[in-house]
Amino acid sequence: MAEEEKKKLPRGVVIEFDFTAIDGAQLLFDTAKKVLAEAGIDLTVKLEAMHLAGGNYHGAVAELFSSVLGKRDNAGDTARALAKAFADALTEKAAAAVTPSFKAFVKALTDKGLKVVIATRANLDVLKPALEGLDPELVQPYQEVSMTYGNGKWDAWTRALNANGLINVLTVGVTGSGHGVKAVLVAGMSAVAVIHDHVAYQDFGGADVAVEKLDAKVADEVFRMLHL
Repeated sequence: MAEEEKKKLPRGVVIEFDFTAIDGAQLLFDTAKKVLAEAGIDLTVKLEAMHLAGGNYHGAVAELFSSVLGKRDNAGDTARALAKAFADALTEKAAAAVTPSFKAFVKALTDKGLKVVIATRANLDVLKPALEGLDPELVQPYQEVSMTYGNGKWDAWTRALNANGLINVLTVGVTGSGHGVKAVLVAGMSAVAVIHDHVAYQDFGGADVAVEKLDAKVADEVFRMLHL
């Protein structure tokens, strides 16, 4: 593809809102601990890392049940309950997570003409009002009803790209775990990693840049990654 043609194609950023703007990894662990306690499992960080993190809700919960309880009865019901409980917990925190620094990050991106997809499992009716003041032409809230425990796998990132008219090699994925970084890379994008304490033990190798929070300074790194 000629360089001039490439410049005409849309450049963008897909933000995994639930695990970057929100400390979703800690929230998910706390939610899972409550839900699994009802099934007789005392979830620990070690059990989460061994059996749940990065897996499909149903398969991961079934494996955990089999390992800890010696049976898989009701694992499917528990997986569905956990997915709903986490989405509800995210919805409660969604609006407050749109902080001034997060808005500054998004605004810096759109000022350069980048399309920004804010992907979340939260209720969009709650999130959208909090995004008021950002460019509605370039900022697209997008609901991803992922069944992955933790950060979405490569196919979730690909769905976000396809649904919003973006091309992987001209898009940066902003994720919040080592599993997420690998998924972003498999989907063909460059990766920005936001590292929260709960997932700091994970391997973030492959991320172009790692930060503790999103702000206008991080936008400069995105521009570098997109050669702007």
